[in-house]
Amino acid sequence: MTIVKRIGMSMTLGVVFIGELIRSSVAVARQVLGDSSQLEPAIIAVPIDLRSRAGVTALANCVSLTPGTTSLHVSEDLATLYVHVLDAPQPEAVVQSIKMTFETRLKEIEG
Repeated sequence: MTIVKRIGMSMTLGVVFIGELIRSSVAVARQVLGDSSQLEPAIIAVPIDLRSRAGVTALANCVSLTPGTTSLHVSEDLATLYVHVLDAPQPEAVVQSIKMTFETRLKEIEG
């Protein structure tokens, strides 16, 4: 894979991240300003399909920088990322969102 293609894919990841940042910021603001008694916080295990430590680190950073989520731990074998989520009424939907928005693009960048 050429460096130009990786730069293009990295820019796409950046645009996706900014979109998630805005969407999550609005959702967290609504939760903070609204009725927070309905929140369902959770710690979720996200299976990781990335091959490199750099990819796993980038994924953990994308998750932590998105409001409402925090990366807590990566398993020793780099196969699972543990994430604290402010509101997770459907934990599997959170896993799918992380995998589809960030992990898919990071896998493309890895090559």
